[in-house]
Amino acid sequence: MDQYEITLCRQLIGVALAEDIGPGDVTCNAILTGDEEGTARAVAKAALVVAGLDVFRETFLTLDPRLSFTALAAEGEEVAPGAKLAEIAGSLKSILMAERTALNLFQRMCGIATTTRAFVRAVAGTGAKILDTRKTAPGLRRLDKYAVRVGGGTNHRFALCDGALIKDNHIAAAGGIAPAIVMARRHIAHTLKIEVEVKSIAELTEALAAGADTVMLDNMSVADMKTAVAMTAGRAPLEASGNVTLKTVRRIAETGVDFISVGALTNSVQAADISLLIAP
Repeated sequence: MDQYEITLCRQLIGVALAEDIGPGDVTCNAILTGDEEGTARAVAKAALVVAGLDVFRETFLTLDPRLSFTALAAEGEEVAPGAKLAEIAGSLKSILMAERTALNLFQRMCGIATTTRAFVRAVAGTGAKILDTRKTAPGLRRLDKYAVRVGGGTNHRFALCDGALIKDNHIAAAGGIAPAIVMARRHIAHTLKIEVEVKSIAELTEALAAGADTVMLDNMSVADMKTAVAMTAGRAPLEASGNVTLKTVRRIAETGVDFISVGALTNSVQAADISLLIAP
């Protein structure tokens, strides 16, 4: 992460630590004086893609700047079970108080990067790019989308202000695809692109005629996606969306679509299995 992203994440980390510690760690306060020092190591218990080392470090240092942190793996590296990922040294009380929050964030980020890497690998050679969505954990979007990039994926828009995406409910509210595009063109900045979600070849025809910059093919069959690619003939990028899995993503990519958005990268991610162990 760059320094700007780290700075933005510090507030999030502060809130997360306050949530977990509350007015004090009852266990640590009962059994430790605060003078005990030692070293803890983060160890991968399963194969994973490393993502979020900066966030892992900042969580410990936000609680106690006197701690020392050493990364033992590289961001984006694929590691095997048993690999040592990082080492934290200093006050054992501080390390134990920050442990759960640090692991929660790090495990989630590694899980997202690992899943994303699998999808990117599945479509290799097709030309299709794997996109994330806004289906992120509230408050964690910056971390979630960063982890997607580490895994080799591409970020879709970060927030609603980044571009117009006219979906089915917008179309219903506006009275149709063409009216929605006309109103969007009239009111948004010329620098922003307009993407339109369509569910059929007929809607695709309407969206192209109305001047959509990008078209999202929502839950279309592979056969219809092939037809859509042939019909569009490069006039607008096409994004496939809906019910994309590791089993289906290759067939979708081979239709010739430009992008494939995968909500599962972030909305149902399985956290990576990582332990933090105090050295004897």
